[in-house]
Amino acid sequence: MIIAPIAKACSGRLHYAWITLAVVFTAMLAGVGVRAAPGVMIVPLQQAFGWDISTISGAVSLNIILLGATGPFLTGLMQVIGLKRTMIGCLVILMAGTALSTLMTQPWQLFLTWGLMVGIGSGAGAVGFAGAVANRWFIHRAGLAMGLLTSANAAGQLIFLPVLALLVQHFGWQGVAITLTAVIAVVIPMVMLLLPESPAAIGLPAYGGSAVVPVSRAAGNPFAVAFSALARASRSMDFWLLCLTFGVCGFSTNGLINTHLIAYCADHGISPMKGASLLAVIGVFSLIGSTASGWLCDRYSPRLLLFWYYGLRGLSLVMVPFSGFDPLSLSAFAVFYGLDWVATGPATFALTNEVFGRRDAPVIVSWIFAAHQVGGAMAAFGAGAVRSLSGSYLIAFVASGLACLLASMLVLRMSPRGAPVAVAE
Repeated sequence: MIIAPIAKACSGRLHYAWITLAVVFTAMLAGVGVRAAPGVMIVPLQQAFGWDISTISGAVSLNIILLGATGPFLTGLMQVIGLKRTMIGCLVILMAGTALSTLMTQPWQLFLTWGLMVGIGSGAGAVGFAGAVANRWFIHRAGLAMGLLTSANAAGQLIFLPVLALLVQHFGWQGVAITLTAVIAVVIPMVMLLLPESPAAIGLPAYGGSAVVPVSRAAGNPFAVAFSALARASRSMDFWLLCLTFGVCGFSTNGLINTHLIAYCADHGISPMKGASLLAVIGVFSLIGSTASGWLCDRYSPRLLLFWYYGLRGLSLVMVPFSGFDPLSLSAFAVFYGLDWVATGPATFALTNEVFGRRDAPVIVSWIFAAHQVGGAMAAFGAGAVRSLSGSYLIAFVASGLACLLASMLVLRMSPRGAPVAVAE
């Protein structure tokens, strides 16, 4: 086992928590590259098979729903059999889905691979895993750690989308599937070799801690762990407010922008390559915004931060359809929206930690993330349907922006810092 020698060599200079963070970040980055791929594949699949946008959007909606729906149970499975085994299992399913998709010729095969298998396999990068890593490995700087892991969503787009768009131009959608399969195949051995189960597994305290605290595995089965946490959380109104607002987050990010921005740009005569580059710019600034959000969550109330995040995002989405789609206005949108795009993730997790405690937060935030994915699926399918029926994405963007403005009001009704909600055990 090579982890212990590396940890010993780093002793006194670099806590192994940061290496763990880098390994998990890389795995999540690869996963988000897979999840981002449908954004550049909609038009090529439509051209190759004659499938309409609503059919392709339906498969994307399925993987978005499954990413959320399986999250609590995968986080429960992580507590039963371990984080490392669960993450590797998810990555194997993800790789199988992208590999098998190269053989598809029928819509049901699209739903099986890019819908079912990618949806389940993407659980390796879900927020519950990120939350578990942040809470296990960090006593201090947990907000920053969560911000960095959340920013993998931005970095995945930054690295993969322009490359995937280039692959589509030269090799078609199959080139995308093959490349992503190869990337996941490289990541799996890295996770196997470098990811410990917990700091105690290699004889270390968590970063900022002084004692080595073993992580005990949960008894029972993943379903019992997940539903037990849900039963406790559902007694709190804050849980439902977090679900509703994070559902709006999904509605206004991966469901709408990730899935449909390239197609929306194509409606205005902008090439898929330029549309992917626009998403990459969003990714650059989202990387900055998410990391900064984690840093801010260690210092300020996440409730107030969420108010500003949702409010500013709503304004940007309402304004972009009326911007004229010229290079200046699109660049301004990419910067403004990008800084805000995944900033809600660290703040939502920080607020979940405050309300429900560090022990239950990873599973509970997975349930909240399920609501995020339901919102994303609604936007992925709904925006495609609106485009097919009306010939424009205008209504979808305005509706998403107004929903964000509503969410900015709802977060103010949650418990402020220092006044956690009492949840019966």
